[in-house]
Amino acid sequence: MEEKKALGYIHSFQSLGTADGPGVRAVVFMQGCPLRCACCHNPDTWETSVGEKVSAEEIFKKVCRYKAYFSKKGGITVSGGEPLLQQSFVTSLFELCKSEGIHTALDTSGCILNKETERLLELCDLVLLDYKYTNENDYLKYTGMSLKQADLFLDFLEGLKKPTVIRQVIIPKINDNKDSISRLFSLAEDHCCIEKIEMLPFRKLCVEKYRALGIPFRFENIEECPSDFCISREYREEKK
Repeated sequence: MEEKKALGYIHSFQSLGTADGPGVRAVVFMQGCPLRCACCHNPDTWETSVGEKVSAEEIFKKVCRYKAYFSKKGGITVSGGEPLLQQSFVTSLFELCKSEGIHTALDTSGCILNKETERLLELCDLVLLDYKYTNENDYLKYTGMSLKQADLFLDFLEGLKKPTVIRQVIIPKINDNKDSISRLFSLAEDHCCIEKIEMLPFRKLCVEKYRALGIPFRFENIEECPSDFCISREYREEKK
């Protein structure tokens, strides 16, 4: 009997990305997300069971075409939407990639943690954890998820000793204050798994997407971060 192929819904595929993990990477953007982040740039990824239906094997073959460009640092990143909504598909894809020595990275909000997640995380060389805010009120108000879930997921990554990059979009007058940023950086004090913390600038290139979908963009009246804003802090060398 022919083995059943793992199928998933993807939003898009980027062949040679440089903004979603180390090096040059193939980036798979999954369709579907349970969160409704006020600063989300891709509201067109929210709905589930839409987009392009593909097999893990199909995506793997596409990724392999670009393997020569990955060098030592590059590989594949699965982002979203939220990849954890389609764990079976991502697990199958990562199993194939690992068989070819391709570096695997998962970009996630950490909104789901179960036995299936544990299996998927075993196949991840790196996790990009989108740690949205540093207090419960903002987390619930601007994402619909609890900060406790993000902390639970981060603690689990710590238990696995899984290399992790913390990412947070910095939004003027929301989380750009000294206390919030201090709490963000303090995460590395209690989590040796954190190799890097990235503070990403708030942008509004998504406004037209919201208008086309008839969805209000809650942060439309907030100013963007300065054009030269980009802050990251490396921890790998500090912890050796």
